[in-house]
Amino acid sequence: LANHRVPFLWRFHNVHHIDPDLDVSTALRFHFGEIAFSAGFNLIQLSLIGASAWAFAAYQFVFQAEVLFHHSNLRLPIGLERGLSKIIVTPRMHGIHHSQVERENKSNFGTVFTWWDRLHRTLGLNVPQSEIVVGIPAYSLPEDNQLGNALLLPFRKQRDYWRRPDGALVERNRRSEEAGSGRLAD
Repeated sequence: LANHRVPFLWRFHNVHHIDPDLDVSTALRFHFGEIAFSAGFNLIQLSLIGASAWAFAAYQFVFQAEVLFHHSNLRLPIGLERGLSKIIVTPRMHGIHHSQVERENKSNFGTVFTWWDRLHRTLGLNVPQSEIVVGIPAYSLPEDNQLGNALLLPFRKQRDYWRRPDGALVERNRRSEEAGSGRLAD
């Protein structure tokens, strides 16, 4: 959540979100700066709770498997995905989090379990999958995703994230927004 709420951290995490094609490779697309911050944070957590190396390895295995799963473009039968999304983060659910619509991007922060989003009221489910455009509007040009530009992104002047390069604001029609967290849409 801090990666989305703290502007300095978002500069690095944004590299993950500008990917215009949400698939399993997106799960591996992180700026080296974000990886370094995350590793430092994990080391602090481990030292505070005293977890063994085996416990940490088991946690990382489950964590990484779930991250690869929910970033995948798998389309499970909708009934199965609705059931799973009551407990774990699923591809359709996490796809909403990668939407170019700011309100949708600021939902579904969970990494493994969905109860965190339910607890913090950040769960957003009822967005028609056919209406989701993935990425960050301000960085939707092909050159924004070139390796050099992505690596330099955190160190450059930031654009207005939620406006396309032409200045247009990306929004969803009111009916979809009012649908709220209800039920995962097809």
